Amino acid sequence: MPYRRLPNTDQSRLRALQQALQKASEAEYTDQVLNYKIVNEAQRFLMQFEMQVTQYRDNYENKVNANKKYRHIVQNARMYISHFIQVLNLSVIRGEIKREQKELYKLDPETNIVPDLTTDEDLLTWGQNIIEGEQERTSMGGFPIYNPAINKVKVHYDIFREHHVNYNLRKQNTTRVQDNLEELRKTADELILRIWNQVEDHYKNLLPYAKMQHCKAYGLIYYYRTGEKHLTAETDKEIKRREEMQPTLQWIE
Repeated sequence: MPYRRLPNTDQSRLRALQQALQKASEAEYTDQVLNYKIVNEAQRFLMQFEMQVTQYRDNYENKVNANKKYRHIVQNARMYISHFIQVLNLSVIRGEIKREQKELYKLDPETNIVPDLTTDEDLLTWGQNIIEGEQERTSMGGFPIYNPAINKVKVHYDIFREHHVNYNLRKQNTTRVQDNLEELRKTADELILRIWNQVEDHYKNLLPYAKMQHCKAYGLIYYYRTGEKHLTAETDKEIKRREEMQPTLQWIE
């Protein structure tokens, strides 16, 4: 007899529950395979599970689309912040800005290396640093840096900062939905297992092929082991012939 294996995707879990409930609704009143309690439980759970799967899929698609836009915004912010710091360093090298004034930007006066801007947190920190530093230096009478001007940098920084907040909120929401779905998956697996056990128990006295076909009608999924002979209608016929011949063989013995 082949072995059964529980569904391992949300769609296959939904199909298993839907098929079992559909078959149960078609059964005669006098030939109920699944009891009322589990059918009622499965119907209520299926609605909840379908809604959560749909919500997760929608959230995931929105997240993917939003992330593409967000990555572009992050790239722009990084480019403008990095470019501004490079121009600032060149102005210091040319003597247009005093070296010690780099401290206004929280930059090391002794080096012209652009700080690490790899993470979003780095961009938030250094964007704020150079905006405040440039404002403070120019308020002291210094000439503003152009190409890029700090106002241009600030536009891209503010856009990035706003989307960063939305990105984190979206991430938290997706995580919450995913955690809820994980719990529902466990419930779905436990419920499907109970349904399948009831179905197999109902048909336990049938011959192997007939039993498998009746069970598959309720959504049970069977897999053959490597080298295992597949069940067919002939399998059941052969078993019946052997059973019918058994009394004769015993009498001869």
